[in-house]
Amino acid sequence: MFYAAFLAGARAQGTSSAPKLKIREIRAVRLRDGFNSRFIRIYTDQGLTGTGETMDTVGAEDIVNSFIGPQLAGRDPLDIEGILFDLWGWKRSSGGGPPSPLFMRGMGGPYLSAISGVEMALWDLAGKAMNVPVYRLLGGRVREKIPVYLHAATPDEATTIIAQTKVKALKIGMDYSPDEWTLKKGFDPGKLWGLHLNTAQLDDVANFVGGFRDKLGKSFDIALECHARYDVESAIQLCRLVEPFRPMWVEEPIPSDDVDAMLRIRNNTHVPIAAGENIYSRFGYRAFLEKEALSIIQPDMSKTGGLLESRKIASMAEVYSIPVAPHGVASPLATMAYAHVCATMPNLMILEWTHYLNKQYTSLTEPVTLNDGFLEVSDKPGIGVALNDAAVNERVEPGYKPL
Repeated sequence: MFYAAFLAGARAQGTSSAPKLKIREIRAVRLRDGFNSRFIRIYTDQGLTGTGETMDTVGAEDIVNSFIGPQLAGRDPLDIEGILFDLWGWKRSSGGGPPSPLFMRGMGGPYLSAISGVEMALWDLAGKAMNVPVYRLLGGRVREKIPVYLHAATPDEATTIIAQTKVKALKIGMDYSPDEWTLKKGFDPGKLWGLHLNTAQLDDVANFVGGFRDKLGKSFDIALECHARYDVESAIQLCRLVEPFRPMWVEEPIPSDDVDAMLRIRNNTHVPIAAGENIYSRFGYRAFLEKEALSIIQPDMSKTGGLLESRKIASMAEVYSIPVAPHGVASPLATMAYAHVCATMPNLMILEWTHYLNKQYTSLTEPVTLNDGFLEVSDKPGIGVALNDAAVNERVEPGYKPL
């Protein structure tokens, strides 16, 4: 590759300067069968590439291909902060080109997910350009390995996962397995959201969490996922009922769009309250942090603005002594990208890896494994995890140009 030869020559001459790169193309793909992750690749004029990932979105891949990619063609990919500044709507994204589709931070949803995936790819590319891992570009490490938690649907599955992976914590959820057994008992059978739980349903929650605690004992932590299903009063009752089982947190008992309601729940229970996968950018986190409405924050780096934005959010939380437990429903590629950021966070608590045991995800990248329940941060340039392009391209949905 021309770039590798150029960099070798620069080093031989005693300089660390990287060549002037230009973005040639940015390409995003969606995979068949409703697959959650969208992969994004940045191509430069000198052959160097960077790859990112985003998810939980409808349309982010088309925003990248139709808007962000053309806007950034010709830009220096190492000007990451400047690119983000422009994509957030402050000025034209390229000389003489159209302005950003968003005006003055009017963002969220698919557009911010698209930015997040592109930004991750920019960091991967920058690390390769400088021949250093991403964490070096974010200020360096405070730790070399990242504690990870996984998911379990049943107590028996939990014991198997712990024995296999040595993780110290697991997340459980009422909806990780068919949940008609409790929903049909409600005042409005079949209703999925905004639930007001009756006595039978509250007992089901308590018995569900208690079953895991009985099986696992007190040597392992348990987090309870609520997926924003409940109203405020039901959330308070639910939290009080599970207090004896000492969960490490109750996650998203209500939607994350009412700071005062979340604070009310936190002030009426002794269990930690966590949320954040649907809170966008540091501006969205501001009120939650200032009012201390959350015990633990869970930014999703592929949705909330990217790796650098998530590092800024963590710094804001550090001021309030609030730990960070990033949300993670990605392939090993983005999970390792998260790990680079986690390595730089003094206030990291633990990282989620939802699909560690899911071959639908792990087959899309080179192998990444846990070691005694920890994810060791790659020292390779960039993110340090390569996509299995053949596996990805075999599953690309028709109409998208393969990576």
